[in-house]
Amino acid sequence: MRLRTVAHMARLSAWLQFIAPRPPRRDTIDLATRLAALPLRNAPFEQPCTIRWNDHAVPFIEAANDHDLAAALGLVHTHLRLGQMELLRRVAHGRLSEMVGAVAVPIDHTIRIIDLARVVPEILRQLPHETRAWIDAYASGINHVLENAPLPHEFALFDLKREPWQAADILTLGRLLSFDNTWLVWRGLLQSYDLPGWQELWAKLITHGGPQPTSEDEAIAAAALAAVNNRSGSNALAISASRAGRSWLVGDPHLGLSLPCIWLIAGYRTPQRAAVGFTIPGAPFLGMGRSERIAWSGTSLHAHASELLDISQLDETQLTTRQETIRVRWGRPRQVAVRSCEHGPIISDSALFKNGRRLAMRWMGHRPSDEITAMLRLSAAETWSGFKSALKSFAVPGLNMLYADTGGHIGHALAAWVPNHAPVDDLIVPSTKTWTDILHADRLPSWCDPPSGVLASANDRPSHDSAEFMIGRFFSPPGRADRLSTLVEQAATVDTAMLGRLQQDVKSQTSHTTAQRLAQAAREDGLLPTPSVALLQMLESWDGHYDVTSRGASLYELLLHDVTSRFYPRGTLAAYRATWAMRDLICADLHAAPSHQVAPLVRASLKRLARRGAIPAWGELHRLRLEHSLGSLPGGKRYRFFDLPVGGTSDTVMKTSNVLAKGRHAVRFGSNARQVCDMADPDENHFVLLGGQDGWFGSTTFLDQVSLWREGRYIRLPLRPEAVRAAFPHVVQMMPARR
Repeated sequence: MRLRTVAHMARLSAWLQFIAPRPPRRDTIDLATRLAALPLRNAPFEQPCTIRWNDHAVPFIEAANDHDLAAALGLVHTHLRLGQMELLRRVAHGRLSEMVGAVAVPIDHTIRIIDLARVVPEILRQLPHETRAWIDAYASGINHVLENAPLPHEFALFDLKREPWQAADILTLGRLLSFDNTWLVWRGLLQSYDLPGWQELWAKLITHGGPQPTSEDEAIAAAALAAVNNRSGSNALAISASRAGRSWLVGDPHLGLSLPCIWLIAGYRTPQRAAVGFTIPGAPFLGMGRSERIAWSGTSLHAHASELLDISQLDETQLTTRQETIRVRWGRPRQVAVRSCEHGPIISDSALFKNGRRLAMRWMGHRPSDEITAMLRLSAAETWSGFKSALKSFAVPGLNMLYADTGGHIGHALAAWVPNHAPVDDLIVPSTKTWTDILHADRLPSWCDPPSGVLASANDRPSHDSAEFMIGRFFSPPGRADRLSTLVEQAATVDTAMLGRLQQDVKSQTSHTTAQRLAQAAREDGLLPTPSVALLQMLESWDGHYDVTSRGASLYELLLHDVTSRFYPRGTLAAYRATWAMRDLICADLHAAPSHQVAPLVRASLKRLARRGAIPAWGELHRLRLEHSLGSLPGGKRYRFFDLPVGGTSDTVMKTSNVLAKGRHAVRFGSNARQVCDMADPDENHFVLLGGQDGWFGSTTFLDQVSLWREGRYIRLPLRPEAVRAAFPHVVQMMPARR
């Protein structure tokens, strides 16, 4: 099987390198040319609609009503990101093999087992009339561009055909974007489940935060996950008027890094509503943003939304089986069996989740929930109570939702559906455990206007100590959230400039503490050779900042990799690498270990590093590689765009995630969009993407925000009509069909 996979990858590589159509050259298609490609006539609108654009291809829609607004949002999403949307749609339906060949069959089989569309028919039946009308109008905007505009490079590259979008496609894509990160973790943990010491290791993982997704071994799986860019981390910060004289909302989502960015910036106004913010192409709402009265942002809650159940005792007659056909590019179709039971799909039938047991997966996303209605109502809310009430129908992905309003108030609500039962302390739970009662946002904890005047969320454990149920099992350590609060408390003045600097902060207290522990151990065991002493002094003088120019950060990372590779048994360190809390776990272990165990390892590592030569700057090792998802595949060189030095690490406010670094490495996950909203001024809303707005290869706005992001600059998005006219000078008029 492994040899067959290698052969498929070799064929895919050869196709990409020598046969596949080449994308347009960089910066060859200007904004005027791109806007001229919009199909202006016979648009699916009830009245003429104006779409204004700024120089970065950010649209601001001026529509007469909600129907036209939804259609226009679908239209601009498709104009800018049709290629991205079509890739995601096919991934959501388990059709990746149609584009890249047999190497993707295990992924398609897994997606079909999970069956993201399983509950879509029931959701459609339960949608409020106004939400269904909104989704249908959004789909009509997509189809207007799909049918009447030039097709992007991805259509020729992957041999795609025009397929009209339906409401079911939009809901299925929503389920893809909501998939649970825990699924990626199960693969690694299932391999360790039957090893000696599992229960002790599990208890430690739960105490320190729990698993996170790691890099996939298979290149095609990595490409698929990069394309999805699911919500995995993020920072969010709300500051009230009691602390800063006015309220502020700051957002910074952490996702897989791929081009085009999963986010797209947009603004709109109708007689009933106005807002600016981040959207996801294919999702018909603002995910994070600012209206005239409120602002909102979110982080992954890591909610308890999935369970693995041992169903080995079930008889075959209690399982249902269907046969599905996976069409394969350059190959014959594959017939696959998809099994399920009353508890959920049989996930152990996937080649990616085999354990020796028969396991079912229970997922909250297989219940009929309504995230689109929730987000539409949230964006129209004017008060904290209205904001929180809107979230009741929001189930997946579980989110921390932070709020600020023009009255100076702030809040933090939990947008999730959580089973109301006591936790089961194991990775695999008995099938007798059921979800009989579900807690929604109105029954989950929330926080409003705390005395400190600050609410910070960075995927850390919410302050809720109930033993009756668990909000989630796996959380990030509190370091990033604490750092956000500390920076606000230390600031003499809170303003846009200060909050911009905050989002670029690269200090890790965990790393600084561990570095001092390693240095102390080395000092306790006698004299060191002169070269080692010089390195030790560099380590001791390092302040914990992962600046691009820092050699202390590089020394610490190289030393940590070398020490831990010898300190831990292979199985333990592998499990740690699969956690959100890897560095905190290592720090705790090194502090708890006696010096006579740690000191020889540190001293030997210092000697090895001294022989290696000069320590490079952190930016020489830590690289921001920006590429299309195809760029991670062999032969995908033409889809790689930047290889830049970058600061930060996995537990800094500016998150640029990495595993333990033994040398030069690429950042694949981290900060990729930023938001700062001053609630005292409707025009002081600032957004930026790591990439650009336009997903059209060759466009001048495909990569134009990279320099802004690296320099800590933003695009100002006003809300007042006169300010919008000044900020968005490029105007197109969309005309409805004659009746």
